[in-house]
Amino acid sequence: MKQTGFRLDFIVILLLCAALLAGALYMEFAMGMDPCMLCMSQRFVYVGIAFTALLAALHNPIFGGHKRYGAIITLFALCGLGLAIRQLYLQGLPEDQVPACGPSFSYMVEAFPFTEVLTAMIQGSGSCAEVQWTFLGISIPGWSLVMFTLLGLNGLRLTMTRTKILLV
Repeated sequence: MKQTGFRLDFIVILLLCAALLAGALYMEFAMGMDPCMLCMSQRFVYVGIAFTALLAALHNPIFGGHKRYGAIITLFALCGLGLAIRQLYLQGLPEDQVPACGPSFSYMVEAFPFTEVLTAMIQGSGSCAEVQWTFLGISIPGWSLVMFTLLGLNGLRLTMTRTKILLV
């Protein structure tokens, strides 16, 4: 019997996150869209998932380690789900209830303490309520919600999967 790891599973997660981050950077720099605080927060969550998947792919866990990496990915995805839901909530508010727009992310990082920047990244601002782009009638945080759901379910699947054994 030969045990095989879960390297391919983690490489797929890593490549998906890399593609999503590349798309976000393309939208920012090529299409000229300025990301809001919640968008930046979601990017950081994608980076966390990608980094976890990279470590897992390099480690190639065989005996139960994939469960720990899967749990970490699931936790990151749940955080991302919360951020995407918050942004969709802000986008669904009537005009008169949208919070005021705050300063840009780069300015906040330079001028404010870390705790205030972190709070603003989680709460969002009026700029987070603006729908800048849609595909198939779904906005960016809607697609992010779909991707975080898929990544979370995949992490949960890895958490529940037993060690792979090939009979050779």
